[in-house]
Amino acid sequence: MPNEKANNKKEKLLCVDNLRHAEYYEMQGVFDDLYARSKCGEEFTNLMSLILSRENILLAYRNIKTNAGSKTAGTDGLTISDIGRLTAEQVVDKVRFIAAGSPHGYRPKAVRRKDIPKPYDPTKTRPLGIPCIWDRLIQQCVKQVMEPICEAKFSENSYGFRPGRSTEHAIDRTYRLMQLTHLHYVIEFDIKGFFDNVNHSKLIKQIWAMGIHDKHLLYILRQMLSATIKMPDGTFVRPNKGTPQGGIISPLLANIVLNELDHWIDSQWQDSPVKHKYSKCNGYVPMRKTGLKEIYIVRYADDFRIFCRNKTDAERTKAAVTQWLSERLRLDVSPEKTRVVNIKRRYSVFLGFKIRVHPKGQKLVVKSHINDKQLKHVQEKLVKQAKRIGNPRRGRKTQEEISLYNSMVMGIQNYYRIATNVNLDCSVLHRAVMKTLTNRLRTENGSNLVKAGRELTQVERKLYGKSKMLRFVAGTDEPVYPIGYVQHKHPMARKRSICQYTVDGRKGLHDSLRINVALMCQMMRQPLFDRSVEFADNRISLFSAQWGKCAVTGKDFLSVADIHCHHKIPQKDGGTDKYENLVLVFEPVHKLIHATRADTIQKYMDILHLEKGQVKKLNLLREKAGLFPLA
Repeated sequence: MPNEKANNKKEKLLCVDNLRHAEYYEMQGVFDDLYARSKCGEEFTNLMSLILSRENILLAYRNIKTNAGSKTAGTDGLTISDIGRLTAEQVVDKVRFIAAGSPHGYRPKAVRRKDIPKPYDPTKTRPLGIPCIWDRLIQQCVKQVMEPICEAKFSENSYGFRPGRSTEHAIDRTYRLMQLTHLHYVIEFDIKGFFDNVNHSKLIKQIWAMGIHDKHLLYILRQMLSATIKMPDGTFVRPNKGTPQGGIISPLLANIVLNELDHWIDSQWQDSPVKHKYSKCNGYVPMRKTGLKEIYIVRYADDFRIFCRNKTDAERTKAAVTQWLSERLRLDVSPEKTRVVNIKRRYSVFLGFKIRVHPKGQKLVVKSHINDKQLKHVQEKLVKQAKRIGNPRRGRKTQEEISLYNSMVMGIQNYYRIATNVNLDCSVLHRAVMKTLTNRLRTENGSNLVKAGRELTQVERKLYGKSKMLRFVAGTDEPVYPIGYVQHKHPMARKRSICQYTVDGRKGLHDSLRINVALMCQMMRQPLFDRSVEFADNRISLFSAQWGKCAVTGKDFLSVADIHCHHKIPQKDGGTDKYENLVLVFEPVHKLIHATRADTIQKYMDILHLEKGQVKKLNLLREKAGLFPLA
């Protein structure tokens, strides 16, 4: 599960990164405006001009370039690295040309189909559709503009693949409905092959109903949905339904499809109109005296649960929702996997957790574990990696295998610690892993697992410093993080005030940029015809990372003309446009870094009046450039 859905820390960091990126490219105000207008019910007929704007295209490149998937090639064999070698203007022109698709309109290239094993049942596979990188870039351009419009229309009760929302929020809502609202009948729904069975015509109508009336955009979306698929055996298929898993825009389209279900369930109780107005907490009291069924939905992508007060309501709701999905969305549920669960007697499974309520004094409180399938899968993964510590793969060092194992431990603990009994489940994992490690690291003189090793980092001390389970691998002095040392953390509720597309809603998501934003925007608008788009984009990142200051003098840049981007390792010596090889400095500093003549050096030393510490920084850059240090 931690590999299937990003853990909550990653989700929050991704949200913050996307916000910063939007601000860098002056698009945040545009997205805020789209959100506000959508909230007011406005219709949008000219979105393509925004989608194909220079700023939106470069923002799309920035948002996908660090994605692991961007390094995976589609049917044309290209990756994000191929785009990164082009200039910013070439990228913008290419995207506009492909989207226009003259003379026959936009035609995405064939999507590469890859069947990957399901993590909890390797005998079954999940189809993954990998679009070509230019089509992925266009999908990202479309997603960025559509998302604020759709967010204004989405239900509060969906949590998957939405900015500022996570699995932790969904589990918190689940716990609250079980323990505080006392809804002890849960309907577990399973839609048969959801992503493969989305009806294209219905989806386009739903997008239209959200106020997106740009016919050019709707045409492009249709082309994306019906893109030819290249099967693993080399044959080509043109689909008439479904949206490929693996497409950047697919999660947003999935939420649009099921948003209608969310609002239909909400209208049955949560948003049901009543004759008299009440406060939110007291309004449900008189409603319970009516014939209305009290039901709530919690949805994460296509995985959703409906909560009811009694078995009769649950059975009726199950039948009604099954019929509604079939008639309205043309989606079928799996009868074998769709069931009503009394959580006072049995566990209900959701997002990798098994959850129920049990008596504690006079109350019923939530009790949750890692689900059995996930627990088995996690144990197999950890044991497999533990074996590699004793027998590293070819080309890998023991330290690398330990580091990979430790990252797995932290990811598992971070995801599952919101289970109330996570300590019991992880104790089982700890015993299995320690048995493997002890056997694999055994020597003639005993085990290579010892209690002392290198000094722990600050983070390691905070997480595992007090653990008696912590061990080190002799010969490396590296710690092996104890999977069994974990405490339950109550899931955090989502604050309703948080929203990526309002000024007030963004407070708490990230601090405002404490740099000269206007100057940064000028840098973005400055064309760099002879430079790669990677160079242009990393230049912006460096401006932010250096807080708008010269890396040598520490003084603020006051104009674009002040800013020079220096390659630490010169390009003639194999230096690249990658972030770590670049640094921003003043023009005179840049001249001084490369100067070799005594008169030139003296000229710029007289101009700059560098202090001892600044000269030291300068000499480090000169040394990397293969030049002698200055006194």
